[in-house]
Amino acid sequence: MQALAARGRTGGGLVNLSVWLENLVFAWPWLALTLPLPLLAWLLPPVTRDATGGALRVPAGGGFAALIETKPVGSAWLTPRTLFGLLAWCLIVAAATRPQLLADAQSAPLTGRNLMLAVDLSGSMEAKDFQLAGRAVDRLTATKAVGGDFIDRREGDRLGLILFGVRAYLQTPLTFDRQTIKTLLLESAIGLAGEKTAIGDAIALAVKRLREADADGEEQVLVLLTDGANTAGSIEPLKAAELAATIGLKIYTIGIGAERMQIQSGMIPRLVNPSSDLDEETLTRIAEITGGRYFRARDTAGLAGIYRELDALEPAADEESGLRPRDEVFHLPLALGLLLLGALALPRMVMTVTAR
Repeated sequence: MQALAARGRTGGGLVNLSVWLENLVFAWPWLALTLPLPLLAWLLPPVTRDATGGALRVPAGGGFAALIETKPVGSAWLTPRTLFGLLAWCLIVAAATRPQLLADAQSAPLTGRNLMLAVDLSGSMEAKDFQLAGRAVDRLTATKAVGGDFIDRREGDRLGLILFGVRAYLQTPLTFDRQTIKTLLLESAIGLAGEKTAIGDAIALAVKRLREADADGEEQVLVLLTDGANTAGSIEPLKAAELAATIGLKIYTIGIGAERMQIQSGMIPRLVNPSSDLDEETLTRIAEITGGRYFRARDTAGLAGIYRELDALEPAADEESGLRPRDEVFHLPLALGLLLLGALALPRMVMTVTAR
């Protein structure tokens, strides 16, 4: 209603009326078939008063002649009173058909999937082998920038955030509040969860939370990002992956870290592999066991490309634009119709009271 009113105000009176008529629908249009009922009174044979046909005989002459003159009762029906009565009837029938105004279409996202993000905060994420806006940044900073954009695009999904190091911690349970997920990711810090890497615990925690969420029948996805191998925790990554497969949890693993990095060793720079500890074999097996896929991110552009590919593999919920709220407006013709009937009845009521 507010949107329609706004459009009407900006376009003038004629535009306003045009918009209203364009968006006017009737919930019970079949009740309009009752509209011609008053016409039946004129289709029926007219009622007459015949002096010769009645049982009562009166003297013919004088003032009685006008009373017994044959005359159809409906011969003079086109009076203002009758026309106002017909208008009142039309308004009441219009109200009975339940007129409604369609508001502007509103987009309603369809139910998406349950998507957990697990991010490694171990000490090795501090390696500055990524570039962002032309400057060297650590792996977590690049993950925040690219992952934040990924979160923004996941409209319709329920998102959760797990941060892991020595242990895995549920930072945010499943929620549609993407802004909160993004904020908590941006506020995370290296070493917050310890210096080591508990990949198995992170997967097991995701499995536990998804079970508690009673997500049967819904798509369940875990995107796990790490730059190392499982060096802590109480459960092996492959065992945790098998548990994930039992509940239908698909895991996409991302190994992050450059393959070459120049460091200064005394006076002589040398090239090293900063990702030598990355356990790509285990990450690949985790993805295979759960029906997911392993990705390798060697730079910021590659990491952004991986998240775009995840968008394609696990598309966000489409928007359903056919939802148009309806506002009931039957009270308008009903009020006008009753007002007209009241105005027609008022003179007779006054005459009755006066006669008494």
